[in-house]
Amino acid sequence: MTQAPNQTPNQAPLFDRTALIAHRARIRPDALFLHQTALDEVQDRLSMVNRIFTTPAIVTPVPDFWAPGFPNATIVPDDDVLDLEPSSYDLVIHAMGLHWANDPVGQLIQCRRALKEDGLLLVVALGGQTLHQLRAVLAEAETRVSGGLSPRVAPMAEIRDLGGLLQRAGVNLPVADVVPLTAEYRDIWHLMHDLRHMGETNAMSARLRKPTTRTLFDEANRLYFEHFATAKGRIPAMFEVICLTGWSPSDSQPKPLRPGSAKSRLADALKVPETKLPD
Repeated sequence: MTQAPNQTPNQAPLFDRTALIAHRARIRPDALFLHQTALDEVQDRLSMVNRIFTTPAIVTPVPDFWAPGFPNATIVPDDDVLDLEPSSYDLVIHAMGLHWANDPVGQLIQCRRALKEDGLLLVVALGGQTLHQLRAVLAEAETRVSGGLSPRVAPMAEIRDLGGLLQRAGVNLPVADVVPLTAEYRDIWHLMHDLRHMGETNAMSARLRKPTTRTLFDEANRLYFEHFATAKGRIPAMFEVICLTGWSPSDSQPKPLRPGSAKSRLADALKVPETKLPD
């Protein structure tokens, strides 16, 4: 089992793992369309790799969903310390849990350490634009109703930040890309019920511990329709699925050329005139 990197002493965790586990216990299989999107993206990317993976591992909060697609994989939960053996897998998939990690770079480092030489790390997680409409209307509604703000929608990393985490984790040939997905709902309560059945409701440590008033949700619902309603009279909710890939270091991998080592000009290769930039 690999060890998580040291964390800052006395640093309060962003997420309450006890609450998160309780929320995940309410997951309903018919609400996992985000995991289905993630699985489709994983399979699509693996189909483009000229490699047969014989020792895969999957880190996921929903093992029953992911296991059937990878019958020979080691399946482990996305705990703070991952139950993965070092240098043991040629493929590690971190599936839809990184956005709930208190130490996301630590999760990636543990995955990289679990890979064999020239093994593939593939991460799918929700990104920073996820539920931006809900975040905006809840903030505006709470300001109007109570005159303040409280943490209600978990912050999620932007794609450029997640790409940087790949590099910090020590993988080679890192790539980050995004798959936007928009779902439509009857009203804000329909959306909240769906998030509950996905196990994606608020588990931040700093969340309010008392129930939210009906008045606040009524105002948020009104604002949602005012700002974002579709032509069909429904409200959209954006989910940003981010895919990260990288390889554990190997001498067999291509290396970038040293600056200034090119033997021909790009302009010659493109058959266009070269134009000097002004000083």
